Amino acid sequence: MNVKAELQRLGLLVEGAHVSPGQPLLTLCDAGALDGGLTVALDLRPDELIGPLCERIGGAARSLKVLDVRDDPEVALVVDAGDGEETWELREPRDLVERCNEEFRADPDSRAVAVLGEWEDSLQLWCVPKRVLSSLLRAPFFEAENRARLSALLPAASRGSR
Repeated sequence: MNVKAELQRLGLLVEGAHVSPGQPLLTLCDAGALDGGLTVALDLRPDELIGPLCERIGGAARSLKVLDVRDDPEVALVVDAGDGEETWELREPRDLVERCNEEFRADPDSRAVAVLGEWEDSLQLWCVPKRVLSSLLRAPFFEAENRARLSALLPAASRGSR
């Protein structure tokens, strides 16, 4: 099965998306073809990304409250995800992705965030439904930077091997 057919089968393409044979996921994300895709500037601060990222993650992430932002020397977000105040120290958007994946791992309605990599001076992130994560991890075209951490989000019985 080709990339386009597999992405369509999993419901991960936006309607009318054009996919060329062999086109990498990060270029599809940059083109706006991936449902849940997010292209962010490389110099975007975590406190600037948290709103759009939580909106794409959905589920419990939409109720996350940012109570304070500190900048000394790294960005520290004081957040409340419903269990009380926590401080997240973050250097860059990738740190925020990992923190969100961990925070919302048990919420089946929250999407998992894959870091597809850098393209055209932007970071390509993809928020994928957890129900398709196992299939995606088995797909040879899925080459997320945080693949091992995404695999750890799955129950042991459903983890795919590559």
